[in-house]
Amino acid sequence: MTHEKVLVLIAVIGAASYFQTITGFGLSMIVMGATSGFSLAPLASIATLMSLVTLANSATALPGKLHHIDWRAVGAATLGVLPSVVVGVLTLNYLSTAASGVLQLLLGVVVLYGGLSAALQPAPLAQRSGDRSFFVSGVFGGLLSGMFGLSGPPLIFQFYRQPLKLVEIRCALIVIFTVSSLTRVLFNAWEGALPASICIQAALAAPVVMLMTLAARHYPPPLSSVAMRRLAFGVLMVIGVSLILTAVKEMVG
Repeated sequence: MTHEKVLVLIAVIGAASYFQTITGFGLSMIVMGATSGFSLAPLASIATLMSLVTLANSATALPGKLHHIDWRAVGAATLGVLPSVVVGVLTLNYLSTAASGVLQLLLGVVVLYGGLSAALQPAPLAQRSGDRSFFVSGVFGGLLSGMFGLSGPPLIFQFYRQPLKLVEIRCALIVIFTVSSLTRVLFNAWEGALPASICIQAALAAPVVMLMTLAARHYPPPLSSVAMRRLAFGVLMVIGVSLILTAVKEMVG
């Protein structure tokens, strides 16, 4: 990767870190999307880099906020995420290219519909969902992570529909994605698939990530609870459209 591309990549990571700190998600999705659009680097190496960068973001975003976390919800979702990631990877290996494309297309339609319907009615549920519901969202999140590298939509939808304070939602999502990232980093290290070049890029990006995370903590955008929920569901709609377009492109091509 050229020096210019590294600088662009770090700038995108910094902006995505700000967004993730105020919403609880988006770091990997934004960077992966920009990387693909601008052809900055192979997606596989960027996925590993994002796992390391996520740790820097959470290490700066979570101190002093842990008391806001609904640990039962986070624990239930995490129990669903971790084993289903493996199932997702194995499922993808057994699917043909055509079947995978159809599945991704259907996924995009579901995510788009869910984001649109929630954005039109952003008010949270009257009562907190049960732990089983969080576990199921974690299972689907893990399956999507294993199959398409996209664990966010089910978890984002689940938590942003709850009658929780925004700070509770943000911190819960950051913790879950941090656990997933740490698991990936440890697995890559165990396999010897953690190149020095990725570690150097992560070290260069870490100060920018921490500065932008601190900026988001102290200078968040002046958005109401309803506006923030609409923003989250709007991002889900963008993800859904992206999945649909990618699937159609692969199926037609």
